[in-house]
Amino acid sequence: MACAETLKGKLGMEAWYIQKSDEDQRLPHHCNPKQYVSLDKLRELGILYWHLNPQDYENDEELRKIRENRGYNYMDLLDLCPEKVENYEQKLKNFFTEHIHADEEIRYCLQGSGYFDVRDKNDRWIRIWIKEGDMIVLPAGIYHRFTLDTTNYIKLMRLFIGEPVWTCYNRPQEEHPARKQYVDNLSRIEGQGMTVQAH
Repeated sequence: MACAETLKGKLGMEAWYIQKSDEDQRLPHHCNPKQYVSLDKLRELGILYWHLNPQDYENDEELRKIRENRGYNYMDLLDLCPEKVENYEQKLKNFFTEHIHADEEIRYCLQGSGYFDVRDKNDRWIRIWIKEGDMIVLPAGIYHRFTLDTTNYIKLMRLFIGEPVWTCYNRPQEEHPARKQYVDNLSRIEGQGMTVQAH
């Protein structure tokens, strides 16, 4: 099974609570002491995670199965770095503005690394550090943002169901249907004592 059991460990993917800071958004911003977050905690927020083989993504049977099972029929590749993106610093600031989407956000890191920040049930930021081989799915309606880390490079595969819609809805969006559905799902899962599984 490609699913990781822990985020901090052999697969290298880590997640942690961050502290508010005006320093460079590309820094880790750990709390003191550090507060790591488990994969189970992320599952409770509806976040799915796999660790795959980025060296052979075109022939990866596990990736093919995930795409088939979840209906991800659209795919493209995105290089994010100062050399390949016009107005890089401004675009990075835009990605880092807190927002939701009406659909899932699926990202598979093929090279490099970066941070997805998501809000937990108490509105605290959790930083998820994705590296080569990490694939995550953020549910529709979750407040989140993205930034590169200090390496300033990531190559991502973007997946989507149907024709892609990249529209961001900046916070606040409490009345947006996707947000309301997400909050409702969280309440139901919490009430049943269940966690969301990737498989």
